[in-house]
Amino acid sequence: MLGGLAAELRGAIGILAKRDVQIPARYLAGKPGADGAIGAPSAAAAAGAVEPPAALGDDCAAIPDGDGYLLLAAEGIWPTFLEGDPWFAGYSAVMVNVSDIYAMGGRPIAVVDAVWGTSAGALEPVWEGMVAASRAYGVPIVGGHTSARSPYNALAVAIAGRARRLITSFAARPGDVLVAAIDLRGRMHAEYPFWNASTGTDPARLRGDLEVLPALAEAGLCDAGKDISMGGVAGTLLMLLETSGAGAVLDVDAVPRPRDVRDLSIARWLLAFPSYGFLLSVRPGAAGEVLSAFARRGVASAAVGVVDGSRRLALQAAGERQTLWDLAAEPLTGLSREGAR
Repeated sequence: MLGGLAAELRGAIGILAKRDVQIPARYLAGKPGADGAIGAPSAAAAAGAVEPPAALGDDCAAIPDGDGYLLLAAEGIWPTFLEGDPWFAGYSAVMVNVSDIYAMGGRPIAVVDAVWGTSAGALEPVWEGMVAASRAYGVPIVGGHTSARSPYNALAVAIAGRARRLITSFAARPGDVLVAAIDLRGRMHAEYPFWNASTGTDPARLRGDLEVLPALAEAGLCDAGKDISMGGVAGTLLMLLETSGAGAVLDVDAVPRPRDVRDLSIARWLLAFPSYGFLLSVRPGAAGEVLSAFARRGVASAAVGVVDGSRRLALQAAGERQTLWDLAAEPLTGLSREGAR
């Protein structure tokens, strides 16, 4: 069973697409130089490029600013999704950016957009979706770029936020408990691997559920984690382990999942993008309090594994164990704790 599941996850586009991050990683992070030495100047550095002020590999750039951090993030929308469901694509473009800010223990300030369409009519549902999400999450759209004279439709949204204390991708430690928190009060999209627990939900509940993340960070209960992205639980965990220089065992059966959705295989669920989903690496002594914080909001959460020092992600179920990915032998994004500044 696990061998087939591991093979399906390894071949999934949502995970393999994360390899594209190796391109900016090569230009912006310390990478092997001509002599093969880690930390030798990158091509960009050798050409005099300005080095980024924040570590690369988090859900947002976290730039030290006064007594906290300025958070910046951006998301481009999958073209097929934009063509097939432009309203929800517009909604999701704002939603995923808001999630990135909260995933790092922050609170959003505002978003800007870049929207290209083949006509004014093509832009209408996209804008309707973005405005609906802006109102639901209480995050204003304050500017950007719109053109209705493009040969194609395209959408990207960027966001700014602030955090007092960070939840980062670089702080997972061997011995940590992996906690998955997913709002199961939703439904699968008819065509795309998206679990929608956002549209139609009371905005006050959406915002209150997200406030759990900065509250955990500010209470010192969690400093490591990511939001569950297009790579699903499996891909997100791989990225967290890679940047932290760690490994883990993921208990497949422990991952919170809806039990009343037909045709929802475990592979499909582990690759799904939930509108509210976070994977946290928590010190053992704080795990109970973290789980209780989500439970008080009605969000399903569970301890789903343990972090170790192996730099491998293994799947576990029913007494069986199968390696999914060996990050020491095969990097995914190319970003790691060693490259963080």
